[in-house]
Amino acid sequence: MRGRLKLVALAALALTSVARPALAQSILRDAETEAFMADMSAPLVKAAGMQPRNVEIMVINDPEINAFVAGGQYVWVHSGLIAQADNVNQVQGVVAHELGHIEGGHIVRFGEGMREATGVTLLSLVLGAAAIAAGGAEAGLGIMGLGQQAAMSRFLAFSRGQESSADLAGARYLSAAGVSGKGSLEFFKKLQNQEYRLAIPQDNSYGRTHPLSGERINVLREVYTVDPAWERPVDPRLEARFERIKAKLVGFVSEPTQTLIKYPESDQSIPAHYARAYAWHKSAYPQRALYEADALLAAAPNDPYFLELKGQILLESGRPKDAVAPLREAVKRTNQPLISVLLAHALIATEDEANFAEAEDVLRIAVARDRENPFAWYQLGVVYARRGDTPRAALATAERYAMMGQHPMALRSADAAMQGLQQGTVDYLRAQDIAMTSRAAIEQQRKKR
Repeated sequence: MRGRLKLVALAALALTSVARPALAQSILRDAETEAFMADMSAPLVKAAGMQPRNVEIMVINDPEINAFVAGGQYVWVHSGLIAQADNVNQVQGVVAHELGHIEGGHIVRFGEGMREATGVTLLSLVLGAAAIAAGGAEAGLGIMGLGQQAAMSRFLAFSRGQESSADLAGARYLSAAGVSGKGSLEFFKKLQNQEYRLAIPQDNSYGRTHPLSGERINVLREVYTVDPAWERPVDPRLEARFERIKAKLVGFVSEPTQTLIKYPESDQSIPAHYARAYAWHKSAYPQRALYEADALLAAAPNDPYFLELKGQILLESGRPKDAVAPLREAVKRTNQPLISVLLAHALIATEDEANFAEAEDVLRIAVARDRENPFAWYQLGVVYARRGDTPRAALATAERYAMMGQHPMALRSADAAMQGLQQGTVDYLRAQDIAMTSRAAIEQQRKKR
């Protein structure tokens, strides 16, 4: 899942797609989804002995049913997993498993497994070379081949051990949080059905990085069914929130025709209105999208995410002045940085200089609370440039490029910022930090060539 990224700019309601240098897929950022993921996972994170404020559950635009950890206290969930999950309990089971990887330090220990396997391989190469030197070429090659096979077997066994450990750790977290393990078993059954469709042999998991789903089900069933939380129902409010964000996600990533089939006009539920709003907006039918947004607001006039939805439809349909009022109200009710950036975008798009001061205030607060938003820094750069503050416009641009992993552009912008900023100020020191970090990254890349 590694590779060079390009920034993906998709305009579609509350969801935005942002590329990060560490990931080959684009990250889907949405205020409502991130709030839901944080609330859903908080009891599990606490059960794992971590602080909820330090753990982030992020969604990646990828249709596969998958989730993973890749360093730090981040859990990456594929959009395909959410779209295919039948209920929130299934997602909770997956998150609990991934937290098991974090708590167990499996990303760090992954290197241990690699070193063990490498040690076996090197030993086989040395012995094989010695045999060849002694005149036994065929025997020497055989030793090398067997050594590589043994190394791979050891590594795969190490990986399967980590997965089994994470399964049991996740079961402990679910139990401690009072959450049923039914969803976890249901999810593994989904994976087992995939294995059946792919004709993966079910006799044993030798040669695989993960145990077979059937093996995992058999082990976990014994753990879950005796747990006091086994028959505990899902919180209906949490389930309702899940259905909302699932519908938003389906509307965002799916073709509009598919969305309208899944959520036909006859379905007048909240999730269906959400999904159709995305479908119509992506199809360039703003009035029909607004009709769906207004239907949501009729049901809940003060819902900040419905207000955000209407504001973004108006903004992206060329009506920024009309978008300001609902977005202001959404920010007032949530103070959520992602929505604040959307409000600033609308204020700037009005091209009314009287709105620029408010846009700057909103953006400065937003980036103070959430620095990892390239579009926020872009917008802040625009505001600074409009008022003639070239050094701070360059600093905002440096922040954006640094976040995107474009180190030469970040260095150039940071140097330009330092030329105009007073030495010793907070902004000057920040530009200096970016320049130093970017220069080091460029040098490191040069050494790898």
